[in-house]
Amino acid sequence: MSRESSTEIDAIAAQWATRMDAGAMAASEQATLDDWLAGDSCRQGALWRARAVLAVMVDQTPDATTKRASEKPDRRVLLGGLGLAAAVATGLVLTPIISRQRYRTLVGEIRRVPLADGSMAAINTDTTLDVRFQKAERAVTLDRGEVWFQVAKDRERPFVVTAGDVRVQAVGTAFSVRRRALGAEVRVTEGVVEVWSGKGSGGQRHRVLAGEQVFVSGDAGASNPVKRPLEMDRALSWRDGQIVLDGDTIAAAAAEFNRYNSRKIVIVDPDLEGRTVVGWFRTNEPESFAEAVGVAHGAGVKVSDDVIMLGGVE
Repeated sequence: MSRESSTEIDAIAAQWATRMDAGAMAASEQATLDDWLAGDSCRQGALWRARAVLAVMVDQTPDATTKRASEKPDRRVLLGGLGLAAAVATGLVLTPIISRQRYRTLVGEIRRVPLADGSMAAINTDTTLDVRFQKAERAVTLDRGEVWFQVAKDRERPFVVTAGDVRVQAVGTAFSVRRRALGAEVRVTEGVVEVWSGKGSGGQRHRVLAGEQVFVSGDAGASNPVKRPLEMDRALSWRDGQIVLDGDTIAAAAAEFNRYNSRKIVIVDPDLEGRTVVGWFRTNEPESFAEAVGVAHGAGVKVSDDVIMLGGVE
């Protein structure tokens, strides 16, 4: 069987994106989709782009559920007339090739957006980034937060992410950057990137391969990349609106939930902080996490409008 062309992949991805947007799929449908994605590494990127095209046709804010539902019929008409596959392939719903866009997500908001060059960005909670595409370079400045990029190949224009003094460069690959106070965490899910610091390390570049993650200090440059596939999958589970815990301390888990929610978890009992927890949760379910900890560790839980108190509660 001959390999699908990029146009055929885009067309099939568009069909799957439309099906996924319509509602929950049967187990047999999900299995068919999984088999298709596993057959070619290009298919996952095509599906992300197709879903991103759908996403930008409606308001993406967390409070827009009613608006999204009311706009779906109009969007279906648009898709019927334009063709999602054509939109994905030609970039008809995207901005011009030389462009500048600024994106910001609110606390708890996770967005997928198509970029002007055919790349895709999954933007995590409370994130701000500036995207500037020019003839010689595709430049992204991450002011705060975390983004995962699926980068379209363009050897003539490198894709460079700046996070403070940290630089990450790719041509066509997939990777995430999370900005920290002293540098940035970089995780590569596909291809290869180069990382370096523009300050203090002489600009020495380090290659990071698929499956590897690294911390790049703004002052000292990159540490040695490490390959921890399971840890990487958990760290990037936010793309699906999930927090996956596997031996994390309760303090670290609470901090992760607090990234996504205005109602914060406060650990009242210091003895709880170092204990570990295992579980799968939605990012917007801090109450479920607190209740699970309460049951597992015999801790009290008190929920109010703006805080969840964990431990030491009568």
